[in-house]
Parts: sequence; structure tokens; C-alpha cells
Amino acid sequence: MTFTAPRVALVVTAATVMVATNLYGAVAARADGDPSVPPGTEASASAPVQVDPNDPDLKLPEGATLAEPKVLDIKQVVEDEAGEERREDTNADVKFALQAEVLFSKDSAKLSGESKARIAAIADEIKKQNATKIRVFGFTDNLGSSAHGDVLSKQRANAVQDILESELNDANVTYEVRGYGEQYPIADNSTETGRKKNRRVEVSFPRGEG
Repeated sequence: MTFTAPRVALVVTAATVMVATNLYGAVAARADGDPSVPPGTEASASAPVQVDPNDPDLKLPEGATLAEPKVLDIKQVVEDEAGEERREDTNADVKFALQAEVLFSKDSAKLSGESKARIAAIADEIKKQNATKIRVFGFTDNLGSSAHGDVLSKQRANAVQDILESELNDANVTYEVRGYGEQYPIADNSTETGRKKNRRVEVSFPRGEG
């Protein structure tokens, strides 16, 4: 009998919808090198309503105009009790993060039978969302050489992508597969608990595409 740890919701709301009312010349601030967001995975969304910058009811100072309206993502995060699997949902994307220990042996890129079942479950969600663009990114902790981490993380991402491709069996699906090594940690590498979280493979895809 296989025991499945219960899932618990950790974070419900990370941001709220906001229509920008900044005066012209203002820009949205964003820190460079956000460790939890690899390049190409930044969420994007359009404003749900149109705003008329000439509406007299806005009562802007004379000569001022509205900046472009923006929507900030609402993020929901669910993680299993052991922290082995994590799911993040935003209005634009779905992302699964699986700890390397539940997929591979130490310093290995060979998947176990149990880990293949976990990846097959992600494939089912991809089908549900009708997604055709899949990102598979591998990460390691900062132990060992950076070059070794880069190679191992890419090999692990490739292994996960192979299972997804087999499960989906869809020529219309495209994959972006990368190994980032020790880049973009999501936890403190100075502790084993943090390093364990950083050793992971992430699978992300758009919500409801098509």
C-alpha cells in the first residue's frame, strides 16, 4: 500500500488585482535576479477592464495621464506535508516543483518507477489545461562544482521531459528544457533543509491554453 501524504495549502493570496493610477513617467519596480523566477517564466497578464484616461471623474492633476493598467498575479501554493511536491497556480500558469530526492538517487538522473507515476500525474494536469508549451527546468544546491550542477540539473530535466513526452504523446506539444544548476535557489543553501528544497525539477505551463 502506498501512503500519500496529505496536501495542505500554505499560501493563498500573494497579490491582488491592481489598476495602475500612477502619473506618467512612473514605472513598475522589479528587482533584478529574483532567485525564484528563472528567465522566461515571469507571469504576464492584461488588465481586465479598460480605463479611460480622459474620464473627468478620475480627477487627475492638470496635465497628468494614467500609466498603462496592470494586473498582479494571484498565486495559490499547495505543498504536500513532507515538502516533496509543490504546486503553484496563478491566473496565467501552473507550476509543479518536485524535490530531486523523490525522483532520483543521489547524484543520479535515472528516474524510479514511483517518480514516473508522479510525472504521469503532472501530464494528466497538462492535458486538463490543454497546454502545448511546457517548461522543464532542473536545479541543484550549491554543493560541489557549479559545472557539475549545471550538467546534472539538465540531465534530470531531460529525464522528466522524456516521461512527459511519452505520457502526452502529442506532436503539438513543445518543450523548453534547461538545467540551471545552483542558480535561482528558493531556500537557504546554508542548511540541509534548504538545500533539499533547492534540489528540484520544475514543470510549468500556461493555464487553459487552447
